[in-house]
Amino acid sequence: MKKLIFTFFYLILAAVEAEAQVGLGVKPGKGADVLFDGTKGMLDSKWTYWEGPRFSATYPVKWKIVDDPAGEGTVLYGNDPASSGGKYGAADLVTRKAYRDFRAHIEFLIGNPGGNSGIYMQNRYEIQILDGDSTSHGMAAVINDSKSPYYAYNGLRKWNAYDIVFRAARFKEGKLVEKPILTMYFNGKKVHKNQSISQVWGGPSSGLDGGNDGGKGISDTPGGLKLQAEGHDIYFRNIWVKELNLKKAETDF
Repeated sequence: MKKLIFTFFYLILAAVEAEAQVGLGVKPGKGADVLFDGTKGMLDSKWTYWEGPRFSATYPVKWKIVDDPAGEGTVLYGNDPASSGGKYGAADLVTRKAYRDFRAHIEFLIGNPGGNSGIYMQNRYEIQILDGDSTSHGMAAVINDSKSPYYAYNGLRKWNAYDIVFRAARFKEGKLVEKPILTMYFNGKKVHKNQSISQVWGGPSSGLDGGNDGGKGISDTPGGLKLQAEGHDIYFRNIWVKELNLKKAETDF
């Protein structure tokens, strides 16, 4: 009887612990690569501009470290001057390190109505950040591959969290045999489960392979985590990635 009671409480504690691993404030786990901790030093050491077809920013990186607009500490402000007017691809940031399979955590805050940005897996596949849009091109959608789980959005001038497990596309003899997939929690709510991704959206200005066969010509090259600048007041904090090696096409967590 004591053993059964112990097992019961152990399972409850395990469930609570698992639940605590998604949402705002989640700390990087063992072996994770911390990509932003609020400091200029980490911004410069971990990130650089993505020099894609529409790149027009100038070095050093102009993204700023500013006071948290809805909390304490310092955060990353993504309204780069070169992206003014919504010119995506002009001043996007990408990690210096490239990734294949991984677990990622990103927190963001939108300052004004219609604020627009995005987070790119492998600098290819966009998870949308867009206030006011609940379409398949809207907030937290895997662009045009899923519906927007807008119900999970905390709203303007509040922090939001994406927790993602991503598995890269698989190739055999140079041919695509398994599409990339991901599972994602939005503010602690599971909103995508093993969602397949069909292509790179936005053309060559969007990310790696963007202009290759209309975005469908995905390659086997790993890519960095990218943050999009579109001339809006978007803030980021608590960004980290843990590399994985997912043998099976399963990302649920």
